[in-house]
Amino acid sequence: MASLIRRLARLSALFLIPIALAGCGINTIPTKQEKARASWADVQSQYQRRADLIPNLVETVRGYAAQERTVLREVVQARASATQVRVDASTVTDPAAFQRYQAAQNQLTGVLGRLLAISENYPDLKSNQNFLALQSQLEGTENRIAVARRDYNEAVRDYNTSLRTFPTIIWAKTAYASAQPMQLFQATPSSQAAPSVSFAPPAPNTDAAPAAPPQ
Repeated sequence: MASLIRRLARLSALFLIPIALAGCGINTIPTKQEKARASWADVQSQYQRRADLIPNLVETVRGYAAQERTVLREVVQARASATQVRVDASTVTDPAAFQRYQAAQNQLTGVLGRLLAISENYPDLKSNQNFLALQSQLEGTENRIAVARRDYNEAVRDYNTSLRTFPTIIWAKTAYASAQPMQLFQATPSSQAAPSVSFAPPAPNTDAAPAAPPQ
């Protein structure tokens, strides 16, 4: 009888230990890590979507504003730099690599804004349907990039917090000793808003002197 009780006690312990570990948060770190990684993949996807739009945008602008070769060249070079930055799973835990990636993307955001702005000087370009469609797609993509970056930062903050707070810090030091904090996107003026250009006609000059009455 005593041996049966001991056997039942051991079986109960085997059953209860996983439940107790789950209650102590042993699965919290990998769960939050996977969420952060999924958010990072979404950021990369949105940036790639933007890169895919740029060649057609450049060619459309060149057809109406070929003399703007400096800005066009800057856009092409910035796109090349952004797409050539090596990105893999280790990027989010490597401060230097992450900074290179963010800097390249921010540079591209800036030159795209200048490219769109020059359309103000070319009425035919502003009314071109292909340009309007590309500009709309680009603005939509920039908005999705902003959302993806925000979601990524939120997921990373949550994950990083789990690495240094009780009780999950216990698992971070033992079961998940290889887990490292992830990097955050830092806000910059160029990343706060999508490049945009107004297609509204200029407002009338209300400061002009009134016309002289007829004599």
